[in-house]
Amino acid sequence: MNRLLLGLTLGTIAASAAYAAGPDLGAVQQSVTNWPAILMFLFFVLLTLGITYKAAKGTKSAADFYAAGGGISAGTNSLAIAGDYMSAASFLGISGLVYTSGFDGLIYSTGFLVGWPIVLFLIAERLRNLGKFTFADVASFRLDQTSIRIISAVGTLVVVAFYLIAQMVGAGKLIQLLFGLPYLYAVIIVGVLMIVYVAFGGMKATTWVQVIKACLLLGGATFMAGAVLLKYGFNPEMLFANAVQVHPKGDAIMAPGGLVSNPVEAISLGVGLMFGTAGLPHILMRFFTVSDAQAARKSVFYATGLIGYFYILTFIIGFGGIALLMSDPVYFKLGAAGTFDKLKDMIGGTNMVAVNLANAVGGPYFLGFISAVAFATILAVVAGLTLAGASAISHDLYAQVIARGRTTEKHEVNLSKISAVVIGIVAIYLGYVFENQNVAFMVGLAFAVAASCNFPVLAMSILWRGTTTWGALAGGLVGLLAAVIMVVLSKAVWVTTLGNPAPLFPYDNPALFSMPLAFATIWVVSLMDKSRRAQRERAAFEAQYVRSETGIGASGAHAH
Repeated sequence: MNRLLLGLTLGTIAASAAYAAGPDLGAVQQSVTNWPAILMFLFFVLLTLGITYKAAKGTKSAADFYAAGGGISAGTNSLAIAGDYMSAASFLGISGLVYTSGFDGLIYSTGFLVGWPIVLFLIAERLRNLGKFTFADVASFRLDQTSIRIISAVGTLVVVAFYLIAQMVGAGKLIQLLFGLPYLYAVIIVGVLMIVYVAFGGMKATTWVQVIKACLLLGGATFMAGAVLLKYGFNPEMLFANAVQVHPKGDAIMAPGGLVSNPVEAISLGVGLMFGTAGLPHILMRFFTVSDAQAARKSVFYATGLIGYFYILTFIIGFGGIALLMSDPVYFKLGAAGTFDKLKDMIGGTNMVAVNLANAVGGPYFLGFISAVAFATILAVVAGLTLAGASAISHDLYAQVIARGRTTEKHEVNLSKISAVVIGIVAIYLGYVFENQNVAFMVGLAFAVAASCNFPVLAMSILWRGTTTWGALAGGLVGLLAAVIMVVLSKAVWVTTLGNPAPLFPYDNPALFSMPLAFATIWVVSLMDKSRRAQRERAAFEAQYVRSETGIGASGAHAH
């Protein structure tokens, strides 16, 4: 029973962090503690706290705090990027989608993955050459500091806020179950750990938390997928044939169109996932932690391989769940006659496929390991989000907008630490308030805002000579408002959360509409801007272009 309740909790995590809206989050019952999971969880926490202590001793400057002094190697940074990006939603949610829909469950994997070539070819090197700590440094390089940093910081904080709520709810429920604690105490534990990592260790500690998490997740998923393939003599064709035989949909699971049949919805989902990746502030910050543009490019290249490998594993895990779990009544709620629906009656929902599969192939200790990895996954993402939010407040808003550069590095870093504490407290409060609410749409909104506000402002400021401050400001604001309004009026919020009979906006994913609207606004308003400031900004493009392509004048790594 304890294992099944653990699966229920992890399924809730995936539902809370999945990109598409899911069912309302119900209360999770406290249970007898799972000692293997607790011991592995404590080991992870103690290890990362030790790293945080060491990182705190070496954090002397703003560059150390925000960007680890630019001294992270490309290989280490690639693992950290992968750790930032491979969420519990990816691990648990996508394997659950493959379990129910087969081949078509890969639409999320594909969308998440294909965003990385955009980052590689358009963003990574230019970001490292032009920026210092945040992507607002790049967007405001030749534009008005105050206006652009405000819209960039607002976009960052909106993305961080919605992403953070979903992660806090999921992590709180997991700890609640593992320790048998009330939900509030569970959320407080998560929040306190998050604050400690960021406020004391800064980017160095956050990086190593993400690296350790990435290694644990890749190792666990590799073992699980390998154990599945071992049962079929490492012959994927036998695995798929068995899955087709036992799945209620039969051959249909090997064909596309089973999950998202509306082509407009599918394209909009893909646009949001692809371009949202290039606008996520906690991902963009990672390119300032390496020594130069070449290392930034290598980081993305290696990370893309790691992430692609991980999504292949989730595909195998999903089909392994079909083949190994669907015929085993242990993992289902049984009817009066001992019958069960293979797609609807799995205890905790289909998002617990990976958890049950861990138990099926590795027993209770491997189940405990995967449980601890699921928590580590969320905690690493939460730490990265908190650092991005704190940086937006202290570096972009305070140091550059309010103080206008008239502040010391020590004061700025101290304010960032205070911001991390405040964000942590707010996250604890929101995680508690949203305990039983449908928060699944919030990650979708985070990606939509990143694709519709952050990415257009960043891309146009770098790539188009004609971009002006008024254009970027108007476009970013229009993209932000359009994404938020369209999500609120969609079925995910307007019907599922607010209880209205029909949605006012027909699609759950607004990026196909809100992102082009932002780009068009930047273009039109910039063309209409004939001010002297606009003329100076266009003239400054040449210097920006040379630096973005060559790195001449870019800040280097700090000695350690």
